[in-house]
Amino acid sequence: MTQTTLLQYEAPWPVYALDWCKTAAPGQQHRPRSSFRLGIGSLRDDYQNRIAIVGLQDERVLVEDDYTDYPDFVTLVDALHGYPATALQWQPSAASSYAWSQKAATSELLATTGDALKVWEYTTDGPQQVSSYVGRPPTTSGHRLTQKIALSGQSKVQNNQTGAPLTNFSWNEKAPSLVVTSSIDTTCTVWNIDTSSAITQLIAHDREVYDVAWLPGSTDIFVSVGADGSLRAFDLRSLEHSTILYETPAPKNMPPPSASPSSSARPPTSPLLRIAFNPADSNYMSTFHMDGTDIQILDMRSPGQPVMEMRAHRGQINALGWGSTTNPLLATAGDDCQLLLWDLSPYTSVPSTSPRTASSGLSSPRPDVKKRIVVDPVMAYTGASEINNLAWSPQIAGMTMHSGHSTDPGEWIAVAMGKSIKALKV
Repeated sequence: MTQTTLLQYEAPWPVYALDWCKTAAPGQQHRPRSSFRLGIGSLRDDYQNRIAIVGLQDERVLVEDDYTDYPDFVTLVDALHGYPATALQWQPSAASSYAWSQKAATSELLATTGDALKVWEYTTDGPQQVSSYVGRPPTTSGHRLTQKIALSGQSKVQNNQTGAPLTNFSWNEKAPSLVVTSSIDTTCTVWNIDTSSAITQLIAHDREVYDVAWLPGSTDIFVSVGADGSLRAFDLRSLEHSTILYETPAPKNMPPPSASPSSSARPPTSPLLRIAFNPADSNYMSTFHMDGTDIQILDMRSPGQPVMEMRAHRGQINALGWGSTTNPLLATAGDDCQLLLWDLSPYTSVPSTSPRTASSGLSSPRPDVKKRIVVDPVMAYTGASEINNLAWSPQIAGMTMHSGHSTDPGEWIAVAMGKSIKALKV
């Protein structure tokens, strides 16, 4: 029995935004292949950008033989997006059981950011009917992707302006109607996408905000990172102040400050581009600097400096993401064409004799004072070109195809390199 461990797709345009569906298609939970669906967005410097949903070809062509260039995925449906999507996400798994006021039970939601927060509804007429001829294109008339809403708030910073471009967003897993967006106008906005209304908008940073993430399990607390080099935490129950969890150190050999510095000015520091929580232990967050080759791991309980740093990339890092297992791996990818997978559980788990594990729900020890440097990833994949983005799959059951090939159960990870997307079995 031959194992299939690599699937591929060539998009008609350069890909940036990328996400793997969080659940199987409605009504198809028994078909593992319906979990092999990706959402992708183009990166073109015009207003003709598109988003698309891609899914598996007919199983019969998933054969690792002479047809290595044959795409395993096909485009199921696509739609005009205008500006490039800075981020794209499928609805969280809790969304399928949420009581939406205006969504069909058989449809799924996706969201994108760019010039606005757009929510899309994806419907399909059921399992795709593919002809038995390899060369014939699949009939995809049963797939529809329609924009439901576009949310763009009044800017707090510039009077009478519509909202500035959005850099990223985080979809709340526990309350799927809540989405928080980050913007280049220094603000973060919390939206209720079920009622199409802004719950709150706050000035989060001194400069552009690049990424935002809900604390796992919380509907009140989120964190953000931005061009001012700080990582901050906000609580919707007390918005009058935020907590600075980390600030990038000021560069050495700084020029002397100007004669009249403004009251809010900080020395120029390296912007922080992405922030992601370890879903299995939300004390830990991962981030990286603009043009940086190291990943910093921060601990909520000892803010101020990283507790760990991972050093193996030889080019700037572009993306990171955690898997969904009990001890999730952290994936990082960058301009060195490398996808690296890191297992941090040896450094963050507590011996079973520890008295803390029984009483508290937190499995993490108090961090050591000294920062730990990790240089050995557990897996590495080298692509043909720079990796711009990555996305983890949910846990997917194994499947056997008509060809006799099979896939093992577990997680997959998709990487975007130019127009190419590779899905790799972890």
